[in-house]
Amino acid sequence: MTPRFSVVAPVFNEEALINEFYARVHAVMETLGEPWELILVDDGCRDRSPELMDQLHAQDPEHVVVLHFSRNFGHQIAITAGMDHARGEAVTFIDSDLQDPPEVIAEFIAKWREGFDVVYGIRSEREGETWFKLFTARLFYRIIQALTEVTIPMEAGDFRLLDRKALEALRELREKHRFVRAMVSWIGFRQTGIYYKRHARKAGETKYPFRKMFKLALDAITGFSFLPLKLATWAGTLAVVAGLLLAVGLLILKMNGVLPLAGQGLTASLVLFMGGVQLWVMGILGEYLGRIYDEARQRPLYIIREIKRQH
Repeated sequence: MTPRFSVVAPVFNEEALINEFYARVHAVMETLGEPWELILVDDGCRDRSPELMDQLHAQDPEHVVVLHFSRNFGHQIAITAGMDHARGEAVTFIDSDLQDPPEVIAEFIAKWREGFDVVYGIRSEREGETWFKLFTARLFYRIIQALTEVTIPMEAGDFRLLDRKALEALRELREKHRFVRAMVSWIGFRQTGIYYKRHARKAGETKYPFRKMFKLALDAITGFSFLPLKLATWAGTLAVVAGLLLAVGLLILKMNGVLPLAGQGLTASLVLFMGGVQLWVMGILGEYLGRIYDEARQRPLYIIREIKRQH
């Protein structure tokens, strides 16, 4: 029977939580009284998660679908693989670490029944996170809002539901460097949010440390904004104007018989300044060029080693 609802859950080293995650999703979805499926995406796990996922499929082949990647491709790609294989009329993305409570899925579906095409979760409270994590998360959202052309609701992550027509529109976007929540905002449709309390991790460690958050922000900025390129142009223009003004000032001092600034120190400062501006501009161009190169190679977004699904 074709499921009406799909739940997509990327999994990376969650052996301590995967069984509880399944049990809570199962409890929620069974209350709906309609066919459903849970798609677990093994993103190159290095613990016992793949084995436990296969056991869940063996126990409940009607509902559990398992996708095993050939290696780790990343969280955003895992979401993409899940949505590519989802068959439901409404598809929910949720992490398997239980920080986002599966019970909220029922609230998402209630909003979907009201006619919304996209329902996203807004974290009203974030338990168990350090001040540094909270600060960098808020900074992340503010930078994205300031530099990109899409509007992402503050404190909204990838925990969300998409109607089939919105999902099909999202599937048309096949860029390699993906930032799913910005892509969902970009496609439009009728969207709304639901507030919920995000829980602290019960086990394991965060899969989005500062390094990955920085990369995600970079993917969002380069994927949805040309502002860095414009900033490079403005920086170059500012450097040229500053150089001309300095040259004119030194010439005036020389013509008036005033001893100009020390030559070697001034020259070194100017060289360092201009060299820094040039390297900065080249770095920005390199980021965009690297992404163009990735797209030009046309490699698949992911490779699946094995699929376990009831036929």
